[in-house]
This record gives sequence, structure tokens and C-alpha cells, in this order.
Amino acid sequence: MSRIQLALNVDDLGAAVAFYSKLFGADSAKLEPGYANFAIAEPPLKLVLIENPGKGGSINHLGVEVESSAIVHEEIARLAGEGLFPEEQIGTTCCFATQDKVWVTGPAGEQWEVYTVLADSDTFGTSPELLAADPAVGCSCESGGPPRR
Repeated sequence: MSRIQLALNVDDLGAAVAFYSKLFGADSAKLEPGYANFAIAEPPLKLVLIENPGKGGSINHLGVEVESSAIVHEEIARLAGEGLFPEEQIGTTCCFATQDKVWVTGPAGEQWEVYTVLADSDTFGTSPELLAADPAVGCSCESGGPPRR
């Protein structure tokens, strides 16, 4: 089986393992001092966590594309049930596509999105709710993550 591998620096391995266990609904496959990995079946992913204090959260953002809005909404409910405080962006235009997505923030500040593409867009995107709050903000994708409020 082929899968994408992501290696992340984390400040606190215990907090990171707890978060990713909830996010993916899976236990770690290997847990050693300063190191853990997850072999996630769905979506296919090998996630490696390396405890490196002071370097945690150094990725712009990470994402999982899913097949439908129904799955995005299922994830919103599941993540909220896990106490991860998801931030919904429904019908937002970002990265030349209209999308439904949900964001959660990991223990070191890393941003994860679960999203589906609803349609192509001719523009990079400007989320209407963000413009209403602050016309200078524009699309949340420009900053590589959820809207900064």
C-alpha cells in the first residue's frame, strides 16, 4: 500500500500523540522516547512525530481532501465531539475553488483542514464572512490556514 508520509516536529510528544489519536481515531503504531508514528488506513497516511522542542508547528498547514460535503459535515460533528473545536468554512472560495472545509489546530499550532472541492473558481478567492469582518483579510488560503481573527 502506498501512502503519503508527513514528518512533523512537535514540542510535546505526549500532547501531539493525544491530538493525532483523536484527529484520526487511531492509536500510534510505534511510540518511543521522542518519537511516534501512526499508520493511518483512511486516509492513507504515514504520520511521523519527532519531539523537537522549539521547532514544533513549523509547517504552514496540512490537509485531507475528502469526496463530499457530507463527509466534511461528519468530520465537523466528530471533531467537535472529540473536543477539538473545529472551525467551519462552508461554501468558501479559496485556491481557485469553492470548498466546504473544517479546520482544527494541533497542540503546537499546526493547522489541519478537511475539505471537499465543490466547484472550480476563476478567482483565488475571498471568503464573504472574512470580508465582512475585515475587508483587508481576503481568502484564508493566502495565509495558509483558517481565518485569523
